[in-house]
Parts: sequence; structure tokens; C-alpha cells
Amino acid sequence: MKNDNLKNQYRINEQIRVREVRIVGDEGSTVVPTRDALNMAREQGVDLVEISPNANPPVCRLIDYSKFLYQQKKRQKEMKAKQVKVEVKEIRFGPQTDEHDYQFKLKHAKEFLEEGNKVRAYVFFRGRSILFKEQGEVLLLRFANDLEEVGKVESMPSLEGKKMFLYLAPKKAGTKKQSQQARDREAAAEEKKKEERGERKENTSAAEVDAEMPANGGLLANAKISADALKKLKETEE
Repeated sequence: MKNDNLKNQYRINEQIRVREVRIVGDEGSTVVPTRDALNMAREQGVDLVEISPNANPPVCRLIDYSKFLYQQKKRQKEMKAKQVKVEVKEIRFGPQTDEHDYQFKLKHAKEFLEEGNKVRAYVFFRGRSILFKEQGEVLLLRFANDLEEVGKVESMPSLEGKKMFLYLAPKKAGTKKQSQQARDREAAAEEKKKEERGERKENTSAAEVDAEMPANGGLLANAKISADALKKLKETEE
């Protein structure tokens, strides 16, 4: 069915009944009478394919129609593959969600955003819990702040009936913004690495000095032993 729709999308050869057409190709374009364009197609053993019927005059190509359809299907397939399907994932809270449940849902929301999906978080107020709407707003604002590295706020918390909604969208790759706490942690870790490198350097220098001391002592000892042996040899000869 899809192939039939694609075929019916274009007019070819004698189906093209306008007076003249514009032929486009690798060498440019030219306007010729449709009859001449059909003769050119026959001589080259290809088809006259109308690719832009609304142009004035209509734009056509001299190409094998089967090859043309194959190229179009391939192009559509590539475009479809490049399209990113964005889903909206829901995260539900209560106005008095405990810390363990909060961290569990925070983890899932981060995964959703990293996969390129949007997140709709909301606090559901059941019965008299609507009195805690300020508490729900604080919860959603904390949620947005904890996800600032991977998501951006599309709309601030707003109350709609018994639900307060917060909408988050994924941040694009390369635009990830670190929180101040994350930057402080990285700076402290880098400073610690520098200190460790400095200590290793000092220890290495001290070890090199210690290694040289036995070497020098050994040379002096060897020189002393050689002198004593030579002295004994002379006494023996005398």
C-alpha cells in the first residue's frame, strides 16, 4: 500500500500533459517542450519523472523510475530513523512523600530525561491534603533543582484541580549545566589530586637520595679494601 501511494505521487512520461517542462540534472536545468523531453527520455532509455508539479513550468528529471522510487523510499527511511520520538513520562508524588520514595522517583526521572523524554511531575492532593499545597510546591521545586543537570523547567509548578504539575524537558547534549555543589566537589577532588601528586614527588626525591647513599658508601668501601690489599701485597714482596 505504501509503495502504491509513493507511485501515485508522481506523474511520469505520457501522464505529464503540460506544454513544457524544466529538466534538471547534474549539468543544470533547461526548459524544453514536453514532447522534446519525452523524446530525450526515450533516447536515453529512462523515464521523464515530474518531481515538482507546482513549479512554473513543472520540474522533471530524466531517470529510471524504479531507481527514482528506490531513492525516495531510502530517503524517507533515513529521515524517519533520524526523528526522535519524545515521550512524556509521569512522576506522581503525595504532598508528604518520604525521602526514600522521593529518591526512588528522582532516579527514574533522571533516567527518563537522559533518554530524551520529557517528565511531567505532579503532586496529587487527596481530600483535605489540599491544605498542604505550599508543601507540594516546595517538593516540586526541589525536584526541579535536583534534576537541573539533565533537565530544564518548561513550566513552573501550577495547581490544576487537585493536582499541581511541573513540566521538565531534557537538556541537549553539550549544554549540561553543573550545579554549584557539583562544581565545588570537582574542584576539591582536583585539589586533592594535586596534593597527592606533590607528596608522591617529594617521596620519590627522598627515595632517590637514599638510593644514592649506599652506592657512594659502597664505592668508598671498595676503594679502601683495594688499598689494604695493595699494602699487604707490598709487605709480602719485601
